[in-house]
Amino acid sequence: MLTKRIIPCLDIKNGRTVKGVNFVDLRDAGDPVELAKIYSDEGADELVFLDISATEERRKTLVNLVREVAATINIPFTVGGGISSVADVEVLLQNGADKVSINSSAIKNPQLINDLASKFGSQCVVVAIDAKQIDGQWIVHLMGGKVPTELNLFDWAVEVADRGAGEILFTSMDNDGTKNGFANEALSKLSTLVNIPIIASGGAGNMQHFVDSFNSGQADAALAASVFHFKEIEIKSLKQELRNNNIAVRL
Repeated sequence: MLTKRIIPCLDIKNGRTVKGVNFVDLRDAGDPVELAKIYSDEGADELVFLDISATEERRKTLVNLVREVAATINIPFTVGGGISSVADVEVLLQNGADKVSINSSAIKNPQLINDLASKFGSQCVVVAIDAKQIDGQWIVHLMGGKVPTELNLFDWAVEVADRGAGEILFTSMDNDGTKNGFANEALSKLSTLVNIPIIASGGAGNMQHFVDSFNSGQADAALAASVFHFKEIEIKSLKQELRNNNIAVRL
């Protein structure tokens, strides 16, 4: 049986970890290098690092920070933000990333998914999808959730899987930062539509929410930020609770 994964997420802006609600009202959550080491030591299965305001001018800062974080952890490390080419990915992998996460660039240029999967292998390519419900439909957004597209979440998920993505990181913008639980109905539908792992993101507030994401949502991994950053949930305790609920995890 494949174990379920717990993944802390470092949202980075100007070199600091930040966290907001529904993608806005960001507040400082600490030094990313320090947090990364803590999570690695506490038993996180992977770490995700997203430069949420990446621009070409900030690329060097991003790479330096990626290198620093990679040097302090011993778990798989996914990096996203401002990635738009094969060359961008090569630089990040050379500096310690194990996987990359693409979002807006994949929407603007879907062929990028194919190119990255062909060059580096599907296991290296995570496609992040930010979506919110509009008139009963899950609509994909880009540019850090600021710009709605005409893409439907489920249609886009099937396409990215067909193009060679190794995983999908689905964030419900409606649930993000609310601590009311993950979007389990959408997660469950995603897991039945594609045969690649689905990472649940957006809405974790307590341990039961993680249990529900794996049971009701059928997610393969659950990602969270503020509940870990602000010490509301400890990873070791969470994993023990998951095991108590007959969910296979690595302790």
